[in-house]
Amino acid sequence: MLRDITLGQYYQVDSPIHRMDPRVKLIGTLVYIVTLFLYRNLTIYFIALLFLGIVVKISKVPLSFILRGIKAIVILLLITAVFNMFLTQGEPIISFWKFKLTWEGIFNAFYLCVRLIFLIVGSSLMTLTTTPNQLTDGLESLLGGLKKIKVPVHEIAMMMSIALRFIPILLEETDKIMKAQMARGAEFDSGNLIKKVKALIPLLVPLFISAFRRANDLAMAMEARCYQGGEGRTKMKPLKYHKVDRTGFIVLAVYLVAAAALGKLFPLHLIILG
Repeated sequence: MLRDITLGQYYQVDSPIHRMDPRVKLIGTLVYIVTLFLYRNLTIYFIALLFLGIVVKISKVPLSFILRGIKAIVILLLITAVFNMFLTQGEPIISFWKFKLTWEGIFNAFYLCVRLIFLIVGSSLMTLTTTPNQLTDGLESLLGGLKKIKVPVHEIAMMMSIALRFIPILLEETDKIMKAQMARGAEFDSGNLIKKVKALIPLLVPLFISAFRRANDLAMAMEARCYQGGEGRTKMKPLKYHKVDRTGFIVLAVYLVAAAALGKLFPLHLIILG
């Protein structure tokens, strides 16, 4: 399960998406997320699916690798779907005790799950095609205007970059600790819920110790190099827009206009059969 989490990982391959400026990819991800919440109908999801499929194809990242990230949120999706189906007011299909399964709940669960899946895949694609350093530079550049009101943009971007970079490291560390504990007779999948929670204690304690040790080592390394933040710092590779980036902005504008127009003019909704 831990190996299925793709957020924070970088898939190295040569593609137009990888060569794009990180600012284009950050803005593109934001635009894509916004379009998912423009309207609640099937038309907008068909357009978003088509756009996402084209971007995945151009990125050369295997679809199977991207979809691995969805496995990590299956339980969250199921819980979300069940809560929506049984706690949404509307026309009841089945009733028992205080719970009612409604058509409106089923529709809400469907739309919400589709949005979450598209959001996870789109966000994962951004991190898979962009290195943490590029994400830091892009985010700092986009938020540069906030420096005028004393917002520590560089520090915020750096913290987000470090957090993304540490996700695969901590997952690998967790996997090693689990294998070591299982070799000593620990069982993480057997027993009831209380026993499973108790079984996690031998896993969480060394994981927290390892995480704090890594954080301390990183802080000492930054202090030893006289790190003073982003004030006055230069970049070895300054961000510049190229032809592929201008093309990307044009495609994003066309996608946003098409999604907004077609989603409103030709809405397709789920219907009750039977």
